[in-house]
Amino acid sequence: MTVETIAVGQEDHPCKGRTAGFRDNVSGYDICATTPDHSPELWRRYLAGARETYRHFGNEQALEFDKMADGSSTALFFTATDSAGEVVGGLRVQGPYTWVSEVSSLHPWAGRPGATDLSRMMARRIPRGVVESRALWVGRDAARRGDLTAALSRCIAHAPHLLGARYGFATVASFTAERHRASGGVVAEAITPVPYPDERYRTVPIWWDTRTYHIFADKLQYLLMRGELRAMGLAEPKSRRPNRPLRHSGEECWAYGR
Repeated sequence: MTVETIAVGQEDHPCKGRTAGFRDNVSGYDICATTPDHSPELWRRYLAGARETYRHFGNEQALEFDKMADGSSTALFFTATDSAGEVVGGLRVQGPYTWVSEVSSLHPWAGRPGATDLSRMMARRIPRGVVESRALWVGRDAARRGDLTAALSRCIAHAPHLLGARYGFATVASFTAERHRASGGVVAEAITPVPYPDERYRTVPIWWDTRTYHIFADKLQYLLMRGELRAMGLAEPKSRRPNRPLRHSGEECWAYGR
């Protein structure tokens, strides 16, 4: 995977090399998309922040740190940096997947209701391209934390564009689903949530379809995403944004959940 260089600021910006990026006009942070090979120091700083954040909340096992630390399973990662160049948040992306067996985030459903349906859902989408966002974190002391979290959620929608896939996928805590819905993500409501990484959480699968996410995204988030795509040199969806339905009725009506 090659991501062409996009100008994102000063020459000493931490996002260098074969990268893409944009300035989040709401939170004020610079967002960089790059790879562990091209930006190893930025990758190290992303890992350190992810580990500290997950450890603080007592769910470090969900990070699978030892498996991801060498960067070989990460096709792309995003970081958010402040004016001092400190990494204050980010996420990593895997894929595009070739086989359902590669998707380790489906394992919490093993032996539980919804496991077969979720695997079938993944299998139907893989031929058209599925990438998965994982290990999203935001520093606990980051200014405008909510706005930054929204920006990183938008990055989940951008990831398939950058990697030439149709679908973005993530498994998220149910209490964050509304935040991701704002960026066009749709929960697969047909799949029963699972208590992962422990009983404090109800984890749900959520999808972004590059052909239709703009239908579901909130207006402000959609407008921000359009500008961010342009900043990264990516084509916007060709479909015209329709009037928003009166009720967001879940994935099933758009065949996400089947």
